[in-house]
Amino acid sequence: MPLPIKITFLGTSGSTPTKERSLPGVSIEYDGSVYLFDCGEGVQRQLMLYSINPSRIRCIFITHMHGDHVIGVAGLIRTLALNKRTEPLHIYVPEGEQEKLRPLVDFDRAYIPYRIVIVGVKSGRVASGRGFTVSAFRLRHSVPTYGYVFKEDGRHRFNKARCIKLGIKGSMFSDLERKGAIMVGKKKVRLEDVSDYAEGRKVAYITDTRPVSGAATAASGADIMIHEATYADSLKALAKERMHSTAFESAGVANKAKAKKLVIFHMSARYKKPDDLLKDARRAFRNTSVAYDGMVIII
Repeated sequence: MPLPIKITFLGTSGSTPTKERSLPGVSIEYDGSVYLFDCGEGVQRQLMLYSINPSRIRCIFITHMHGDHVIGVAGLIRTLALNKRTEPLHIYVPEGEQEKLRPLVDFDRAYIPYRIVIVGVKSGRVASGRGFTVSAFRLRHSVPTYGYVFKEDGRHRFNKARCIKLGIKGSMFSDLERKGAIMVGKKKVRLEDVSDYAEGRKVAYITDTRPVSGAATAASGADIMIHEATYADSLKALAKERMHSTAFESAGVANKAKAKKLVIFHMSARYKKPDDLLKDARRAFRNTSVAYDGMVIII
């Protein structure tokens, strides 16, 4: 059975928090570890509120260096220090922006007993772990910005009927997975002869940006596409001016990507209820939901 991928929306507001919505942050839990995407002010409290152990954070992926997406790093790394963390923490930021993060690490000269590795991001694969990769792709905002794709590795699933027919049993299964081919009697059997290949699951995280074709390409076929929807379509001119997307435009990207599900977030604080945003998005992409703080999706 494949491992679950658990997505938790820690903060879903854009630019400023509201009484109902904290600043941007999304966690992905996979194989016992937590991967954090953006870290707005208050994210560490949101982690605790939604029962996500901060000590299990392996990496933080920052889309861009605007305060609402990154200021939470300062408090989080100090809490991890007080909790006696020893393993390194990797923080990914757009290439060339590394020194802008350093003041959040160094400003009070706190004792940090673990290593913080700040990594500059360019398009392409930026990180990997057992069973997954994280890739980055360029977005179009007022400062250098990248979206991310969390992609589970594909896997071979054995076909029971073909295995029985060719005499595959017992330890032969693990031998086939490890070697790719084994001898069964006098016949060479390859892994692809007795299995079907299944693509891994895919989560795309896209904020803050004008709609760009590269986002649809990177998120192609995503099981879950998370996309900013800062404004309703009635404020499209403002979205262009501030280099954001409307809900309708976000849905257009999901359509081009042929995503399975779109979840919009990063809403302007002017929207007390997201009804207009959801209505706009569903005009272009029916399978759309609006994220709320604490929302969980498991795929």
